[in-house]
Amino acid sequence: MLVIPAIDLKDGQCVRLKQGRMEDSTVFSDDPVKTAGHWAAQGARRLHLVDLNGAFAGVPINGEVVKTIAKAYPQLPLQIGGGIRDLDTIARYLDNGVTWAIIGTQAVKNPAFVAEACKAFPGHIIVGLDAMNGMVATDGWANVSNVNVIDLARQFANDGVEAIIYTDIARDGMMQGVNVAATVALAEASPIPVIASGGVSRIEDIHALQVVARTHTGGGIMGAITGRAIYEGALDLAEAQRFCDAAQNR
Repeated sequence: MLVIPAIDLKDGQCVRLKQGRMEDSTVFSDDPVKTAGHWAAQGARRLHLVDLNGAFAGVPINGEVVKTIAKAYPQLPLQIGGGIRDLDTIARYLDNGVTWAIIGTQAVKNPAFVAEACKAFPGHIIVGLDAMNGMVATDGWANVSNVNVIDLARQFANDGVEAIIYTDIARDGMMQGVNVAATVALAEASPIPVIASGGVSRIEDIHALQVVARTHTGGGIMGAITGRAIYEGALDLAEAQRFCDAAQNR
């Protein structure tokens, strides 16, 4: 299982939000490129980037920062979400060194777009499903739909999606622990591997997810995204990844 640091981009800075609220942000760095290098040095094997401005605007806003990170650390795979609404945007990101594009809002509003993207860019598409009380949210979490997260995930089973990032909005940035039960339910209901997100705040969260990753049915849990916890020191990235590696080899 991978432990994946999050770099959330707002106005060119590295921030963390609480429950997706743009007005409730904490700036952790004004140099996202340096931050990416820090996590690479700590043993990160993948970075999770989010263009927060782009998620609300519907078009990429921090694309140049993402391009610079990809150029600075070509050995480090990147996944990017926020404002990805068309194939041209995906193509630009991949051309600029990003490995996976994350489709969120469009996956809810136009599920057929996911299949189209997977066909155009096989192996490079991740779906991001963000939920409040089991219902999918869109547009930077500004709107909660009447679509059930598990029902939607099942629609993508045969499209060629590489992974599903599942975020429990109520837990995100709140340092309250990951919603293991909801993450497991999704992982067992879908054949697509799941990346847990939202509330991954301590080593016990990694332990709980790793147990499921080793004994799963369905697609299983392939990773966990963490943000505020590693920035504030509540979770040690290197230690967490070492634990996962050791558990995997048992």
